[in-house]
Amino acid sequence: MFKVLDLFCGAGGFSNGLEQIDDFTCVLGVDFNKHALETFEYNHKNAQALFCDISQDKNKKQIISLAKELCVNTIIGGPPCQGFSLQGKRLGLNDPRNYLFKDFLEVVKGINPKLVIIENVKTLVSTSSGYFFNEIINTLRKLGYSSDYRVLNAKDFGIPQNRERLFIVATKGFNFTFFKLYQTAKDVNIEEAISDLSFLNSNEGSFEQDRLYETKSEYQKLLANCEKLYNHKSAKHTEKSIYKMSLIKQNDNGLKILPSDLKTKTKFIGAWCRLKNNDISGTIDTRFDAPSGGRYIHPTLNRTITPREAARIQSFSDNFIFLGSQTEVRKQIGNAVPPLLAKAIAQSITEQVNE
Repeated sequence: MFKVLDLFCGAGGFSNGLEQIDDFTCVLGVDFNKHALETFEYNHKNAQALFCDISQDKNKKQIISLAKELCVNTIIGGPPCQGFSLQGKRLGLNDPRNYLFKDFLEVVKGINPKLVIIENVKTLVSTSSGYFFNEIINTLRKLGYSSDYRVLNAKDFGIPQNRERLFIVATKGFNFTFFKLYQTAKDVNIEEAISDLSFLNSNEGSFEQDRLYETKSEYQKLLANCEKLYNHKSAKHTEKSIYKMSLIKQNDNGLKILPSDLKTKTKFIGAWCRLKNNDISGTIDTRFDAPSGGRYIHPTLNRTITPREAARIQSFSDNFIFLGSQTEVRKQIGNAVPPLLAKAIAQSITEQVNE
């Protein structure tokens, strides 16, 4: 029913989640990051991958033409959000990245799909007094769409992560409301998410390896859907960092309990803190390999979480394989829409179409 064009697709977590509902099929992904696009193409066997810069008019025409050939009737995407993010400089009207949403909407205009889903950081609503958000909503209205929006938190959809993102759903020919998006999944904590992966120390693991532990929770059984483990390789930490991590317990604030000669000047919330087995994670970003970058130390081992553990916390299935360097893989995982959150939106859309 819904043939999807994934703009700014990255690794493809957004479309991967949608495709877990039978009515959705991703047929085209577009991005300007070659490494992320390679991951997208590897994991989306039925989709074409197009490497291009959407800000160029000739490329927009190419995207529109190819999408029409593929009978695209759904466009999803999250225009790069660094300029809107609380962690960025929040330059607002002075940040050229913030205007990529106009290119996104020009593609929408050229294809005229029946469904558009936009994802971004929640501060999009308030950046520059709401200028960008209002431009998006008003443009969609002029193009004939009915729109609804809401800030959703991944933790409310059975994902072990406190991750808030804004979603805008625009439709033609049917109605959609977030009031009918049900949050029925049970809460999942870190132990339930990654305890079956807890067997690597610093600088251990490989791109592909055998599983050592059986799955223990329903969440693990849901996501551990392949025989081998991929992307489960831990970062290489210095002896000093390993020693510092060994001093920190799950309920400790590392920046407070470490001896003065071992403290650092980092200001990231949760820096030098462990994940808690009985709690959820904060937002997974692109530096989960660094204990100074946030609460990324493993609950029981003296290392930070691996890409596979971060992907689990993002709700990626184990058969979703990330390609590229460790740095590129971290970007792909940290920038992704959690697939189970996208799946919940797709499920609600299907239900509302069929009402």
